[in-house]
Amino acid sequence: LYLKETNLEDAEKEWLFVKDKPEDEFGLCNAWPGISFEDFKATALKVLMDHAKGLSLREGLVPETYFFLWDDDEIVGQFRLRHHLNDTLRTGAGHIGYFVRKDLRGRRYGTEGLKLLLEIARNIVPEDEFYLRVCKISSASLHVMLNNGGRIVAENEDRFFVRIKNPGKNRA
Repeated sequence: LYLKETNLEDAEKEWLFVKDKPEDEFGLCNAWPGISFEDFKATALKVLMDHAKGLSLREGLVPETYFFLWDDDEIVGQFRLRHHLNDTLRTGAGHIGYFVRKDLRGRRYGTEGLKLLLEIARNIVPEDEFYLRVCKISSASLHVMLNNGGRIVAENEDRFFVRIKNPGKNRA
């Protein structure tokens, strides 16, 4: 298993994954369900790659990188990493969101993918902890977070808010 940033070389496989991903599942949104390959290459791919560089961000957004989780030659999941928090993210979606293909759930892809992403994130995210949130009805996703060192720090009617310690890079 490995994570790979969104890129032009894998555009067709990325498109096949993105177009079939639900528009919204447990709060993880997909802006391009059902998108054509031509539109994916012309718009979505550019947006995803620009956002990783902090370009073309709407007000209130922060740089974020999309990664695809690969098992050999097949995309099995998608992870997104917001590079830092703003006030909205601090009390909302946090640093990380992820999605594993429905037909492949229960095979530890979420746990292993998050583990790989946390290794990348430690060199990007300046905060001392990674912020995540999860819908209460998604107990499997909560277990993915807990299996990666997460702890529940708060909850509301619908969601748990989870923190994972960031070992970070050479912090002064």
